[in-house]
Amino acid sequence: MLMTGPGPMPRGPLVLGIETSCDETGIGIVRGRSRPGERHVLLSNTIASSMDEHARYGGVVPEVAARAHLEALQPAIERAVAEAGVTLAEVDAVAVTSGPGLAGALMVGVGAAKALAVSLDKPLYAVNHLVGHIAADILDADAPPLEYPTVALLVSGGHTSLLLVRDLTSDVELLGETVDDAAGEAFDKVARILGLPYPGGPEIDRAAVDGDPTAIRFPRGLSRASDRAAHRYDFSFSGLKTAVARWIEQREAAGEPVPVADVAASFREAVVDVLVGKALDACAQHGVPRLLLGGGVIANRRLRDVALARAEAAGVTVRIPPLSLCTDNGAMIAALAAELIGEGRAPSTLEFGADSTLPVTQIQVAARDAVAVGTA
Repeated sequence: MLMTGPGPMPRGPLVLGIETSCDETGIGIVRGRSRPGERHVLLSNTIASSMDEHARYGGVVPEVAARAHLEALQPAIERAVAEAGVTLAEVDAVAVTSGPGLAGALMVGVGAAKALAVSLDKPLYAVNHLVGHIAADILDADAPPLEYPTVALLVSGGHTSLLLVRDLTSDVELLGETVDDAAGEAFDKVARILGLPYPGGPEIDRAAVDGDPTAIRFPRGLSRASDRAAHRYDFSFSGLKTAVARWIEQREAAGEPVPVADVAASFREAVVDVLVGKALDACAQHGVPRLLLGGGVIANRRLRDVALARAEAAGVTVRIPPLSLCTDNGAMIAALAAELIGEGRAPSTLEFGADSTLPVTQIQVAARDAVAVGTA
């Protein structure tokens, strides 16, 4: 057990997490628990976003994101340790996202984490980005401990995944994922069709305020009875995006005005209907009365409201991490590593790289056969 000061008072491991899977450079510092039953403590959640640099292109450009990470990493680390009131020398372990994500962006974070761990002579934990989104929930000091099993719906710009979490550090099963566009991508593309700025999610939300969500019946991808056998828990938003584009083209060809608010509200309703419907179906089929929502798209108020209302009717409890921890961030990566350390898991070797398609079942990458930090 790690100790501090002249007396026997134990302290949990201080973990620095690095997240660079997309366009946010996230550095988080978490004080892990010192004994079973305690909570991890969030000390810093520093994020440097390159969103403005991508706005001119209407979406994330991988090369631009990688360069932005290179420029932002050192200042972000300096801000994080200052906010946490610690020094790099006090860090007990370094954690980093190994995947999934954009390959070039991941490489920047992985390289930095390896260099930092070696220079500090500290153990390194390479972890899964998607499982990190689940771990964000355990940093909510006001929420009860996470119960297992739970169904997790992760919705972001690059990922839409439905997971069955039996144990955060050892057993996460992929139930379904997007077969084409992720929900966040669909928001961005439909916003562009409507002439709205990037990023599309907040803009669609704003436009939908005065719209009628029942004005246009847009398709619900992979929701027909014939889809259930092969794609019961999978998502598809490409067809929805195309349907919106064609509807607008037909209005314009007829010389009729496009009701932007109604289109935005109806599109959003189609996305929300599919996401919530499949998530609650998974809860029912697996006998799990718990649903965790994560990822940046969870900031969409309509999604949260519909999920809470429909889940209550179905007898399902919904958990939503603080919205500041729903977008990509280093705190969730540090939290997942702190949980691994608390479970006595060994650190990773340096024999891993960026894996853009890392499966969610691989929670930690390249773990060694040794005793983990904080358990000796």
